[in-house]
This record gives sequence, structure tokens and C-alpha cells, in this order.
Amino acid sequence: MEQETEKILDNIRKCRKKKKISLLNLALDSGISHSHLYYIESKKVIPSIDVFVKLAKALKMEIKDFLP
Repeated sequence: MEQETEKILDNIRKCRKKKKISLLNLALDSGISHSHLYYIESKKVIPSIDVFVKLAKALKMEIKDFLP
């Protein structure tokens, strides 16, 4: 996995924690399964653009906020 990709996935987790949202609540708010979100934050899968959009909306952020 590219280093930049890892940073983006780290930023998703950091944004979630900064807003004090649990993994389960983000999964529910975004319509993404809890397990898929766990794999994203664990850097086991790279999400699609659609998933990035759902996460950004659920976190009330823009996709650019995830970029390093």
C-alpha cells in the first residue's frame, strides 16, 4: 500500500476520533458496515470513492480533509 494511501486512511480514523464518534456510530451514520469500516481503518482494504463520500458526509467534512 502506498504511503500516501496509508496517511489518508489514518486521517479518516483521526477525524472520527477527534469528533468522538464510535466506529459503530460512524458505520450507522454512513451506511457502511461496521466490519468494512474496521477494515478501512485497519488499512486492510482501500475504500472506493463512494465510500469516501459517505464517510465525509457522515463526519460533516469534505473529502479533501482526509488528504495528507
